[in-house]
Amino acid sequence: MTVWNIHFLNARNGLTPIMDQIRATARQVLAQVSEQAELPRFDLVIKGKAGGGIPEWGIGGHAPAPGLIEVTLNPERFDPAPLRRTLVHEMHHLIRWDGPGYGRSLGEALVSEGLAGHFVLQVLGGKPDPWDATVPASGAPRRAMNEWSRLDYDHAEWFFGKGGLRKWTGYGLGHRLVGDYLAQNAGSNAADLATVAADQFRSTMRHLAGSDPSEDAPATD
Repeated sequence: MTVWNIHFLNARNGLTPIMDQIRATARQVLAQVSEQAELPRFDLVIKGKAGGGIPEWGIGGHAPAPGLIEVTLNPERFDPAPLRRTLVHEMHHLIRWDGPGYGRSLGEALVSEGLAGHFVLQVLGGKPDPWDATVPASGAPRRAMNEWSRLDYDHAEWFFGKGGLRKWTGYGLGHRLVGDYLAQNAGSNAADLATVAADQFRSTMRHLAGSDPSEDAPATD
């Protein structure tokens, strides 16, 4: 069984009314994920913040390093359902951290996020989360192919809409990329692919870029 610890940043007692629910939800998710994949040891840090998290859910997760998940949530909007989906997503990142890592290039980030989104569907079912359902604007796949190996890509622009790209473009494109790869490789799933190098998805990205209706120049390596 996976060894894990939960830490509440709760000196001011903002999380006290929902701590039992959070613990129960985390245990449930751990059991569900463990049916699909082997989890490494990890620490789960829970922080409460008024107005915190992704506005649509009132919760946000991050796996910034091996063996660590950080969750920020708005205690007044607590709902176990988005917490479950957030934890499953971040647990896939945990597995990947102990393989090739989250990655430093755009291509690696697209693959890491795409796999995590599909892992949520593998474990919990339902529809893709809102960011994963984002349809990238025309031209985004070609640009992603051209910038695949760049280490100086703008993560905030690609994933959070802080520049010229549509909000959540990176999540939507990564989800489409992994979905196409799974369709081309029957029997594969997000759990099995958790430690696969991102370049294994590169030919699928090249095909996506080639079918992009953008009139930009053809994508290159």
